[in-house]
Parts: sequence; structure tokens; C-alpha cells
Amino acid sequence: MNRKTLFIVPMALISLAAAPVLAQDAAIDVDADGMYSFPELQAAMAEMTEETFGTLDANGDGLLDADEIAAATEAGILPAMDG
Repeated sequence: MNRKTLFIVPMALISLAAAPVLAQDAAIDVDADGMYSFPELQAAMAEMTEETFGTLDANGDGLLDADEIAAATEAGILPAMDG
């Protein structure tokens, strides 16, 4: 095994280990892209406002990624996902 192979194998294992974190709750993430859009969240949580979503969307891309979802969960804004 060369050095490049040794680096690629651990990275592949890390990617596989992270997959469940990115999958999120299928009841919310209806398009299964690993992120939550405002319509997805509002359908699951009627109390979700655009203002709250905008606060959670730290990078302003209109979607909550795994880090933003984790931060919202830790803050108690989103429920913890069973996994």
C-alpha cells in the first residue's frame, strides 16, 4: 500500500461514519438531501418562522446543513433526532 492509499482509506471510513449524521430525520428532510429547507421545517414544525429559520441558517444559503441542524438542536430549537 502506498501513502496515497493509506490516506484515502481512512477518509473513506470517516465519510461512511458521518453518513448517519447527514441523513437527518426523513420526516423533515423529505427530499433526502441531508439538509432542511424552510418549507420542510415549517411542514414539520408549524411554529417555525422565516425569522427563526434565517437565524439558524448561519451561512445564508437557504438550507440548514448538518452543522446548522446540530447547533439548532443543541440550542433546543430543533428536537433531537433519534438515530
